Amino acid sequence: MSHILIADSGSTKTEWCLLDGKKAKKITTGGINPYFISEEECLSMLKKELKLGKAKDDIADIHFYSAGVKAPQNQKAVSKILKTHFDIKNINVHTDMLGAARATCGSEKGVTAILGTGSNSCYYDGSKISKQHPSLGYILGDEGSGTHMGRKVLQYFFYKTFDGDLHEAFINKYGNDLPGVLEKVYKEPLANRYLAGFTEFLNDHRGHYMIENIIEDTLLEFFTKNLLKYRESWKYPIHFIGSVAYTFKDVLYTVTEQYGLEVGSVMKSPIDGLKEYHSSAK
Repeated sequence: MSHILIADSGSTKTEWCLLDGKKAKKITTGGINPYFISEEECLSMLKKELKLGKAKDDIADIHFYSAGVKAPQNQKAVSKILKTHFDIKNINVHTDMLGAARATCGSEKGVTAILGTGSNSCYYDGSKISKQHPSLGYILGDEGSGTHMGRKVLQYFFYKTFDGDLHEAFINKYGNDLPGVLEKVYKEPLANRYLAGFTEFLNDHRGHYMIENIIEDTLLEFFTKNLLKYRESWKYPIHFIGSVAYTFKDVLYTVTEQYGLEVGSVMKSPIDGLKEYHSSAK
């Protein structure tokens, strides 16, 4: 029996789902984003981490949803990696935004937002992405994302904005090594993942007004620069997907309500929604 392999890949991790009739097997590996990882690194990671056993030989179709593949050259690069590893022809590489829209909206109209390590949004007309604002990445954009929140945490600490308790808590958890932080942000690879890791500090200290300010301010910026620019946001539910959206969904509900908008679903990952989408499309 032929299998379908679905994947949702971000900068941090890739979630795979192997569909075998009514059965589904899930595996998590490292992220595959062509902006941050080379072809050789991808192939090495797939060989080590994607353990499919004999089922690998029965895969007929692959639907790979990924960050960083909107540019045609990046889409081709990821497709080449997958063809090299799996040695099959029927490989479909889609943007992570289309994956999020299919996972949350299915065949219905709606606005979908990704809030994870990075951020993105679109209006989905029930079959395709009809409108989408540009994604500028973690240096120029990614408002409301883990990297945006992580930048704020570091700014609050090193600019001595945190009060005494939070300042001390930060030192106890991460130390006070500004040169080391700057090295990781400006010279070492995967700075976006490093920055997003500081959302853990926010989650550890929920309830403190400075922490709540950081979370709310970054999400408000995402709304004003992204979601409020879709007229459809006032007509259809807004769905949210990603680790940041899921972790801070209480703030998302509050901010959405402030603007008189409707929250649809809030998912940590699109993989289950994509499983349903492709199972019904078979």
